[in-house]
Amino acid sequence: MTNAGELSRRQILAAAGFIGLATLTGCGSGDDGGDSKDLSKKQNGAMKEYRAGQQFKAATALSFSVLHNNNPVYPTKDSWLFWKELTKRTGVTLKPVDVPLVDYEKKRSVLIGAGDAPFLIPKTYHPAEVAFVSSGAILPVSDYVHLMPNYRAKVKKWRLEPELDSIRQSDGKYYLLPGLHEKAKSGYSLSFRTDVLDRLGLSLPTTWDEVYEVFKAIRAEYPDRYPFSDRWSINTPYPVAALLSYLGQAHGVRAGWTYDNISYDSKAQKFVFTGAQDGYRRMVEFLRKLVAEKLMDPESFTQTDDAAVQKLLGEKSFAISANPQELVQNYRYNLEKQVEGAKIEMIPVPLGPAGPVLIGGSRLENGVMISSKALKSDSFVAMMQFVDWLWYSDEGQKFCKWGVQGVTYTESGGSPKLESGISLMGSDPDAPKDLQKDYGFFNGVFTYGGSWALVSSSFSPDEKKFQAAMAERRELPIAPAHPLQSFEQEQATLWDTPLRDHVTQNTLKFALGKRPLSEWDAYVAELKAKNMDRLVDLHNKAQDRFKKENG
Repeated sequence: MTNAGELSRRQILAAAGFIGLATLTGCGSGDDGGDSKDLSKKQNGAMKEYRAGQQFKAATALSFSVLHNNNPVYPTKDSWLFWKELTKRTGVTLKPVDVPLVDYEKKRSVLIGAGDAPFLIPKTYHPAEVAFVSSGAILPVSDYVHLMPNYRAKVKKWRLEPELDSIRQSDGKYYLLPGLHEKAKSGYSLSFRTDVLDRLGLSLPTTWDEVYEVFKAIRAEYPDRYPFSDRWSINTPYPVAALLSYLGQAHGVRAGWTYDNISYDSKAQKFVFTGAQDGYRRMVEFLRKLVAEKLMDPESFTQTDDAAVQKLLGEKSFAISANPQELVQNYRYNLEKQVEGAKIEMIPVPLGPAGPVLIGGSRLENGVMISSKALKSDSFVAMMQFVDWLWYSDEGQKFCKWGVQGVTYTESGGSPKLESGISLMGSDPDAPKDLQKDYGFFNGVFTYGGSWALVSSSFSPDEKKFQAAMAERRELPIAPAHPLQSFEQEQATLWDTPLRDHVTQNTLKFALGKRPLSEWDAYVAELKAKNMDRLVDLHNKAQDRFKKENG
């Protein structure tokens, strides 16, 4: 379950320079079943014949510590039904180590560094785990997935091996159990005041050229206002991070929240530098055109989310980036209260030069690290079985998301439906109970990934329509495995952050007109001076080496 705040926190890691290691991945997708370590003395509480689709129940009562991201939207309660029902079903008691959401990454690093981390460390976004690999503080979990039948079944059924290859380290192993999605799920796009468009005789745009024309028509009607004022620029290394993510996608490049210095050019079959690509330049040129013609508020790049939303609610702007949750709970709810007859709708990501595409590799989500201390426990096998059931079985995922049938939800036409009197993320503002706050379900620590049927079971009508349109698009190829050796990783990390910073700063300068686009070639030359070509060469040599060694 990913929201804007979580994406922002993910990007903070990028600023720390870890994300450059996202592509420092390791080798092939063969069977991870083998394990050289003797687990015969670590079977306490384990099920002897544990299989996919089977309810996990510990043979003896067990408890495991878990790092718990304490979300202020639904603060942790000991009284949550989630904890009690989980113990009832599995025989396992989870002992949460609560950490405030704002301190989660920092506190996690401190606990791991001091050797005090809980056994289970969820809510970890790749490549945050890379920082803990060399110390041996976390387990190479790929060595132990043979204990996880539900996990392996989903990887095989949904053909996720290429995605898993993308998170392997130079030793060929991966150190994070990621959330697994059956289908790519899109999150963000533009939303428009449709009542204003209707009044002006305008249709909802389907391409970026049409977006430009719609903005021009709104500006002509309201010459004292910016048609578009955006958000998601604060607490992230990237200004207008959501907009750049989906505008970049339309140009076939990673930008904003999805930015990485290194991209794979599937036509040329080699790695290239993202911030110097023609597609990236065209994206920046479009952004500059919007700002130069006063179609986009230049404050979008620096203002708080609240300021951007207040401009929308105050009719100072008529379009803003959205995700389905913000659209319904924030924009629409407040607009309907403040502006008579106001209507707002989120459109599928407008099409651009790249055509109907999605950036590849989006079927993995944040996941779980396992502390190396856990391997010393005599209940290690049972713990891995429990992790497999809770995070990867159909039944465990449904439990984490919807709770207990007959108590928090009922089955209606094969799909879960909340019991009356229970609200989820504002679905029933008058309900006396809340699924997250009062029961502990739909908690981002435990709820992510799953079949499309489960993931879409909580979609609002708006999101169903949006996701159905996005599901028709073609996913761009995932980069091939190209593991860097340890000394190469160290070198790449040194080059990565200054290059990333230069791209970010100049994207902003070009967009705002503080640097003319005629200086694009000079900007690329500056990237070369900061070792752009050497970084690209490092990854291409790694890919060639891997192909030679593995055929």
